[in-house]
Amino acid sequence: MRWERQSIEEEATRQLPGYREAATVRTFDVPEAMDIRFYEVRAKSALNRVPDASRVPFRWTVNPYRGCTHACTYCLAGDTPILMADGTTRPIEALGPGDKIYGTRLVGAKRRYVVTEVLDHWATLKPAYRVSLADGTKIVASADHRFLTRRGWKRVTGDGRGLAPPGPRGTWPAGEGAPRRRLSSSDQLLGPGAIDVSSLDGGLVGDIVATSNDLWVSWIEPLGDEQVLFDMKTGTEDFVAAGAISHNCFARPTHKYLDLSPGRDFEREIVVKVNVPEVLRAQLARPSWKREHVALGTNTDPYQWVEGRYELMPPIWEALRDSDTPCSVLTKSPLLLRDLPLLRELADRVGFTASLSVPTLDEKAWRATEPHTPHPRARLEAVAELNRAGIPTGILIAPLMPGINDSPEQVEKILELAKDAGATGAAGICLHLRGDVKAIFLDWLRSQRPDLVPLYQELYAKGAYAPQAERRRIAQLVRYAGSPFPKRQAFRAANAQDPGDGPPDRRPSDRPPQQPTLF
Repeated sequence: MRWERQSIEEEATRQLPGYREAATVRTFDVPEAMDIRFYEVRAKSALNRVPDASRVPFRWTVNPYRGCTHACTYCLAGDTPILMADGTTRPIEALGPGDKIYGTRLVGAKRRYVVTEVLDHWATLKPAYRVSLADGTKIVASADHRFLTRRGWKRVTGDGRGLAPPGPRGTWPAGEGAPRRRLSSSDQLLGPGAIDVSSLDGGLVGDIVATSNDLWVSWIEPLGDEQVLFDMKTGTEDFVAAGAISHNCFARPTHKYLDLSPGRDFEREIVVKVNVPEVLRAQLARPSWKREHVALGTNTDPYQWVEGRYELMPPIWEALRDSDTPCSVLTKSPLLLRDLPLLRELADRVGFTASLSVPTLDEKAWRATEPHTPHPRARLEAVAELNRAGIPTGILIAPLMPGINDSPEQVEKILELAKDAGATGAAGICLHLRGDVKAIFLDWLRSQRPDLVPLYQELYAKGAYAPQAERRRIAQLVRYAGSPFPKRQAFRAANAQDPGDGPPDRRPSDRPPQQPTLF
């Protein structure tokens, strides 16, 4: 392949754990790739199937790149209650690294409850399903979210194949005709259920995990749109959500297997699997391949900047198309328009959907908060072009930053343009300030918006995430708009209410002035 404006490090190669051959270490002398190194390797496998016993958020994926500058994953709706170590519950959206929660471990032949710690936490935009249990509990999760049952780990549902025809209101009895390893109406989830753990002497620590009569699965309902869903990494690789034991995420921690950190290294040390297309085609041609849905971008963004140099995605899409494999992608980059003819073929032939992130339309805010990423309006143009081509595509408004890009007028403008672009759905996520990012962001505020420094010091005093009430307010900016988008008058009316009435919100005296632009 031809390289322009490139350089090779003096080290030239590096042996990464798990790869037989040494990786070529490559850097690019362009602004978009400053301080980023790319490790070229040859992978033995391209189509990743997660074992049934594993606790990960998806069954099949293809990751041409390992590591990502804007990585994310998915799991449960933000208001899903998670069982804390003190016996109380807290919404999953309100958790952060360091929080103590309940998990489980195998001790001999028995699985027992233990206290574990949240190691990391993410959010993303995914199609949502409502799982209804016998006791009336309703859990909103992605199709690939996994619960622990008496028969092992099972995901919520599949791509629709094998399911019984939907009943009234688009619902179906869970598992009628569903494939193995999906939840069914005969499944009983494992977990403590709705008991008051805080009232137990000593809590659940050491107790054997058992089924609960309240945790029979009854219905699974597709909600028909994409929502912000959350996942986390814990010390036990599981947690208790709404009384039931769930899997957790694995994306960032996999970098540890390469002797790289799951933090900044995950975003600055990118592994490029240069032979993925040909390996994938060979795997998809096997008689054993059942043409299940393959999700790209749920672990790392396949259209991150360097895809423009390696061009691995076109032959990947071709392999999926030729094998009649349904697929989808989540990305921040309109670079995927380069592959529009292939995406159109996929949508027509096997089924394909896309989502793009659009945090703000303000030029200065975009340049200050998302350097080296494609222009937000270019992303909206990509949404329009994809939808015009018949490819269902939605948006993710993230991050939403208090006092900067969170005014109803700004969000409404994005939603208005998204609606004009034919977007199939929208959701919003409040700003996260993890690790060193917090200090960098506060330094930026001191130079550009010193009036907001006290607000951010208060909001992020306890960690990387704003308080639950603030995140709920942010999410409602988009949630009020719904999906598909309602008339603007309804959106304005919903956001014009007194914060003292209705959902938890900051009181008018505490709320920063809403700015139509950053400066």
